Amino acid sequence: MQVAIQQEIERSEESRYDHRLHGVLLVSSGYSCTEVGQLFGQAATTVQRWVQRFERGGFEGLREGERPGRPRTLDESQWALIEADLRKTPRDFGFEAGLWDGPVLSEHLRQRYGIELGVRQCQRLFRQMGFRLRKPRPQVAQSDPVRVATVKKTAAPGKARRR
Repeated sequence: MQVAIQQEIERSEESRYDHRLHGVLLVSSGYSCTEVGQLFGQAATTVQRWVQRFERGGFEGLREGERPGRPRTLDESQWALIEADLRKTPRDFGFEAGLWDGPVLSEHLRQRYGIELGVRQCQRLFRQMGFRLRKPRPQVAQSDPVRVATVKKTAAPGKARRR
């Protein structure tokens, strides 16, 4: 039950504000920051921070501040260069791969720009730049394309499917 309540508090900025407001109210009523922290499932230092924020900024001090997150690894000029690189093929940069994917982009960034980004972060980078990952359908080694086309589930262009 306590976990569900904590999740509900974290759900919105307004509920987090109310939570901090209640904590400060309890401290102003004589409870210690440690006691409030135990009641709220928070560290005493967190409650102390709420009180300090209230003392400095009043009610507005308890509201959510800007959460900018981690700064970008790439600056604007690098971003534009990488976007241009992605419009070419990996082979243009000496890679064996014909299409860009996370591992290839990660290696490209390391070699060309000295930037270390993991595969998952590179996959996010594709989305942020508006690119999609496309993988070719695997062709069974040494298969006859004509025979493959006869058993394929999708109809060849211009042919209707049999029922």
